[in-house]
Amino acid sequence: YQEQLVNMFTMAVGGLHEILGDLGNVSEEWDEYDDDQQEFIQNVAIFLTSFLSSHLRLVETSASRASVIQAHQYVLRISQVDERELFKVCLEYWNVLVRGMYEDSRTSSFNAPSGLLNLGSNAGANGASMSADLRRQMYSGILTGVRYVMISRMARPEEVLIVENDEGEIVREFIKETDTITLYKAERECLIYLTHLDPKDMENIMVEKLNRQMDGSEWSWSNLNKLCWAIGSISGSMSEDQERRVLVIIIKDLLSLCELKRGKDNKAVVASNIMYVVGQYPRFLKAHWKFLKTVANKLFEFMHELHEGVRDMACDTFVTIAQKCRRHFIAHQPGEASPFVDEIIANAESITSDLMPQQVNRFCEAVGYLISAQLNTQTQAMLISGLMKPYNDEWNSLVQKVGENINVLEDLNVVKQLGNILRVNVSACGAVGKGFISQVGNIYIDMLGLYKAVSEIISSC
Repeated sequence: YQEQLVNMFTMAVGGLHEILGDLGNVSEEWDEYDDDQQEFIQNVAIFLTSFLSSHLRLVETSASRASVIQAHQYVLRISQVDERELFKVCLEYWNVLVRGMYEDSRTSSFNAPSGLLNLGSNAGANGASMSADLRRQMYSGILTGVRYVMISRMARPEEVLIVENDEGEIVREFIKETDTITLYKAERECLIYLTHLDPKDMENIMVEKLNRQMDGSEWSWSNLNKLCWAIGSISGSMSEDQERRVLVIIIKDLLSLCELKRGKDNKAVVASNIMYVVGQYPRFLKAHWKFLKTVANKLFEFMHELHEGVRDMACDTFVTIAQKCRRHFIAHQPGEASPFVDEIIANAESITSDLMPQQVNRFCEAVGYLISAQLNTQTQAMLISGLMKPYNDEWNSLVQKVGENINVLEDLNVVKQLGNILRVNVSACGAVGKGFISQVGNIYIDMLGLYKAVSEIISSC
């Protein structure tokens, strides 16, 4: 039975080679294929990925190496085709392959010298499994190709939908578990395994791809985005020393790219990618306080950028960094006059002066995460008071106006101001946690009064 499977596989690969050759130009010629040709290629992908997923160990040890490599070359070529569903079929197999190789590398005893014989055309007829290092050697060229494909086809990490809510305000909805997110997670899993299998090769490829952005040979917003999403996806999969070395190179090149590019749109795209990459590497940021502080200050600069999307990205990245590095902001760092969170709160009004209300909410959420790391109850209450002071002042002023004239609540702008202040409180409260009770006490009675007043106005209409 096994012998027949191996013979069928060998014959099938040989037959495909007679029909397709090396399939080297399939990605460029795909759009020129008619429906029957495209369907045939799709069927080839389904056949090869299904067969190899079920019988890879058998053909590795019993079929010729040339046939096994040729089959994987076909899957690799087809992976390069710009056809989403076809790519997902191939991606599923690549995850099976690299996950198996990673697990082998962790469990193998590496004591099978006879595995050298398994690379021959008739080796391994007794069903012996190829050792992990020999498998890595055998597939090294294929896996390098897969690394290039995964980077060039990287999906967006998360989809953000800009919508208008019932009050006519522009808000951002984060869409979770869509098809794109699912695809990103599968690609990230594959890239992490590929990095573990050969971190140096992954480093070389990413630096090479970034150099091609620098020299303009592959420059485009899409290519840069995909490369940076891929760089961000493998956070934590390299050793700390290698991660530090690679990240320094990447950030340095991205900063240089930002200086090289002309035009606000180009600079905004590069800046957004810099923010995304640094936000994905908290281990590096935690180990380098001065760099972390520089990144935070750069984010505050970007919060004044007028280009659409840059301020959103700056606020999102600040939230990410605040969640992952919160203790470093509330600690008294060497050479600093006070914890950095004190400086942020003192300058909060200046930092947020150009932000939209929903962006201010994100900023306050981020600072709330920083405050949550302060374990001293009294100090935490002081930080909360400092953060909320301008909003409390505005709240008290509006409440006083309402107390003097209830008809003020019929002014839509006043209602929006009150709503924005309440949203700031909600954002900060969710991040700080139970310590926020001190702030809730400041506005609770007024909230109940406003609720009653608005209810009466609505009822009288």
